[in-house]
Amino acid sequence: MSLAETVSEIGRLSDEQRECIENCTEAAQACEWCADECLGDPEMEGCARLCRDVADLTSLHARFMARDSAYSTSLAGVCAEACEACAEECERHQAEHCQVCAKVLKTCAESCRKMIAA
Repeated sequence: MSLAETVSEIGRLSDEQRECIENCTEAAQACEWCADECLGDPEMEGCARLCRDVADLTSLHARFMARDSAYSTSLAGVCAEACEACAEECERHQAEHCQVCAKVLKTCAESCRKMIAA
């Protein structure tokens, strides 16, 4: 079963929450990949650290949404801010993993903000 299929089974979630869970999960994976690729390069240390923070935040936010936590909306704002900051950092680097990560993070930040507004 794919993530989208699993998330669609959680009946109480809004479309915005479903999309946000999927985007947060993708962002966590992209950030873990980017951080791993940045390891060992002193010039990429800041990128790696930020990616690891965002991977943890987006994973946490997805879990909070899935269990309908009262803190989900508050965490969505923090998650969006962190995704935007990390996307800016990743965009500074030409590496493919950084460029892919930046794109995924922008989408995630947007969906977190949509979820807050819904």
